[in-house]
Amino acid sequence: MSDIERMTRLLSESGDPGNPRPEFLVNLVGRLRTLAVVGASRDPAKPARRVPSYLAAKGIAIIPVNPHATWILGQRARPTLSQVSEAVDMVLLFRPSDDAAPLIREAAKRPERPAIWLPEGIRSDDAADGVRLNGGVVVQDLCLFQAHRSLRDNRPLHLQSSDGRDRGARTPSELGQNLLGMPLRPDTPPDR
Repeated sequence: MSDIERMTRLLSESGDPGNPRPEFLVNLVGRLRTLAVVGASRDPAKPARRVPSYLAAKGIAIIPVNPHATWILGQRARPTLSQVSEAVDMVLLFRPSDDAAPLIREAAKRPERPAIWLPEGIRSDDAADGVRLNGGVVVQDLCLFQAHRSLRDNRPLHLQSSDGRDRGARTPSELGQNLLGMPLRPDTPPDR
C-alpha cells in the first residue's frame, strides 16, 4: 500500500470533508521540520505530550506552548503562540473545540503562514473555513501521529537522501543509546 493510499484511508476517518487531499498531506507531513504545539502537556500520559515526543524523536523541532509550564520535552515552553519568535511549518492545537477558533485565527496571522492541525475529535469549522478561504491550510479531526506513521518511511524528508535512504540518525534512541549516550542494549557498543 502506498503512502497516498494509507493517508486516504486515514482521511476517511476524519469528519471534515474540507481537509486537504491525501497527496498534499503526504507532502506536508513528510516535510515537517518545526512544529509549535499549543497546549503541549507535561503529563506523559496525555496525547498532548506523547505526540510531540514521538515527533521530536523523529527529528522534528518542537516548540511547546503552555502558559503553565516552563520546560516541556527539554524545550523552553512559551506562554502563548504570539511569543513563538521562530518560524514554524505547522501549529498543532491540543485545545478543546470550544477554544480552537481564536487560536486558529492567531496561527493564520503568522507571517510564515504555517499549516494548522487540530487532532482527532477537535474541530472549529467556521474558523477553519475562514482560513481556507484566504488560502491557508487547516487540517481538522485527524491525528498527526497517525498521519506521520502512515508514511512508508516516517522520517522527515530533510533526513533522507534524494533516493529516499536515511541520511543518518539524529536522536540518541536512533543511535541505539539512551539520553546519557549509553547503549540501549548492554551488548551494543556506544556510537562514537
